[in-house]
Amino acid sequence: MRRSLTSALALLALAAPLSAQNIDALDAAALLPLAQAEGSVTVYSFTSRIGNVEEAFEAAYPGIDMIGFDMSSTEQIARITSEAQAGLAGADVIYISDAPVVLTDLLAAGLVAPYVPARLESVLDERFRSPLLAQRLSTKVLMYNEESYPDGAPVDNLWDLTTEAWTGRVIMVDPLQRGDYLDLMTEIVLQSDAMAAAYEAAFGSPITLDEGVANAGEQFIANLFANDLVLVGSTDDVNAAIGALGQDAAPIGFTSYSDRRDNEDEGWALQVANDVVPANGIVFPALLAVNPKAQNPAAARLAIDFLMGDDSDTGGAGFAPFYVAGDWATRSDIAPHPDAIPLEAFNGWIIDAETTATIRAEVADLILTLQ
Repeated sequence: MRRSLTSALALLALAAPLSAQNIDALDAAALLPLAQAEGSVTVYSFTSRIGNVEEAFEAAYPGIDMIGFDMSSTEQIARITSEAQAGLAGADVIYISDAPVVLTDLLAAGLVAPYVPARLESVLDERFRSPLLAQRLSTKVLMYNEESYPDGAPVDNLWDLTTEAWTGRVIMVDPLQRGDYLDLMTEIVLQSDAMAAAYEAAFGSPITLDEGVANAGEQFIANLFANDLVLVGSTDDVNAAIGALGQDAAPIGFTSYSDRRDNEDEGWALQVANDVVPANGIVFPALLAVNPKAQNPAAARLAIDFLMGDDSDTGGAGFAPFYVAGDWATRSDIAPHPDAIPLEAFNGWIIDAETTATIRAEVADLILTLQ
């Protein structure tokens, strides 16, 4: 009965303008002929893994050209905004992190729109379906070189990074250039009570704040920058500096837990510092949305359906690039990766995008004064 209904809707959509159809109600089988008629789908992606998705998607759906653009979430936000102002079509699908800005700027302004495949509603918690679809959870966390430090992470407290032993040896992407790293700094401020307790655990006395510093989180950021924090241009730069094999005393820094997947190919020895207190960093959603003025609305929805994975335990070809240790599927029916630390045992703060958005600009201003 359901197949008959979706087939009928597809026939109606083929016979009338797509803008007049409720294509959100169509399943993949019904979307396919519409998407093939469109012929292509453009995706802005904050991860280079879109290249693997593109190859798998085109193999699954011949006749539809997926055009993927790998750019940071910060770049996507600027591009989507400028394209809308110029009246340009832009991407059909937006695959993006930096939820605090996406939700308060792009979604609120109607520059992106939600789409959740109906088949997945029962296997996604409400927080992963609304206000935008979350495909997986990703990270920005403290990582170290397990070849240099075979006994485990060389620090056990975030405040260790502000000590003389780590002067000029802590690396991260400039938070003013990449939103997910700014979200990390913002979460540290939001977790100031935990940071104050961690300070006392590290140094044996309560924290004393510098003049003009409001809380322990801000003090940590100030001390970290004063300890010659090394800022680089990309996550790959962080990974290479931290993870490169053959280092006697490798630096440490903040990057993505899932980048361990490239250890063998890149000659890295990245590992997560999961036991550091009060937390090793942040866990945040990777979001999927459609352009409300998409040139290829059916192909956009088919692409999102594909990115969310099939009904196998691992999500199949569409989810394969993300079925790695360090990414957690939001779908409850996809099995956890066998090599991953379970999410419930992972020592990262899960961000609340709306709360982060309330002080994010203030944290950016603070960092600007420290650089």
